[in-house]
Amino acid sequence: MPTFDIVSEVDMQEVRNAVDQANREAGTRFDFKGTDSTIELGDGELVLHSSTEDRLRALHQLLQEKLVKRQVSLKALDEGKIEQAARGGARQRITIRAGISGDHAKQLNKFVKELGLKGVSSQTQGDQLRVTGKKRDDLQQVIAAAKEHDFGIPLQFTNFRD
Repeated sequence: MPTFDIVSEVDMQEVRNAVDQANREAGTRFDFKGTDSTIELGDGELVLHSSTEDRLRALHQLLQEKLVKRQVSLKALDEGKIEQAARGGARQRITIRAGISGDHAKQLNKFVKELGLKGVSSQTQGDQLRVTGKKRDDLQQVIAAAKEHDFGIPLQFTNFRD
């Protein structure tokens, strides 16, 4: 029986490259001179620092541009509130979400069932979803429909087996 997996992954190397590019550009741009604006990449988290909230927003926009150029979906970012940091600065934490959570898995399972394709079923396996069907064409319809629908997370379709 044909199967495929629905996963939500983030290429951390591309995120690292985008952060490096954004830091380099923030260091050379005139509007960031003297603002001490930086982006730190932690374990599944980004921390943006700047001297004012206005410069922090500009740094955030710069980061988003670099991520989009590197084909990292902005849906994978969970943005925190802008906080006051030491010496009147501003800080923002951005969490990088990878994997399909339990709520999103239920939503995806329900979506596959509502398509009403005969012989197509789905089940949660850890942080991914396995979709099984009798016909390859039915599975391709599931992929096409899932691409059109917005689940709030980036989805990739992997491991297609006939």
